[in-house]
Amino acid sequence: MGKIIRYWLSVLATTGIVLLSLLPMPEIPALGVVPLWDKWVHFVMYGGLCCAYWLDFHRNGFQNRQKGIWLFWIVLFPMALGGLMEICQATLTTCRNGDWIDFVANCVGVVLALPVGLFVIPRFFRKRQKAAEES
Repeated sequence: MGKIIRYWLSVLATTGIVLLSLLPMPEIPALGVVPLWDKWVHFVMYGGLCCAYWLDFHRNGFQNRQKGIWLFWIVLFPMALGGLMEICQATLTTCRNGDWIDFVANCVGVVLALPVGLFVIPRFFRKRQKAAEES
């Protein structure tokens, strides 16, 4: 239970994606005018998921020896989750369709979140730590 509390953002983001992937979604006619809007949604959801993982990773004070384990969770796990959700949509639901192009959009979101997690988020935490030390 302690890990769930420590990594609450990751758990919340993962749960949200699973629910959004399996529950029926209402039709939104205005979005039909945006080309490939559903692919953009997948891209943003999985990029956001990885950013949530990176935030928890840095917020909980990782150590460099743990980086390999975290890279697995931050990169490979979301890709596997994206593939699993597409398979589940195709086989377990009647209201959703599995689409491998959605899976590609998920993976692109994961890959493009990698530089954010490696460079942007650590800088934020360094600035925050430096400000705390100066106080």
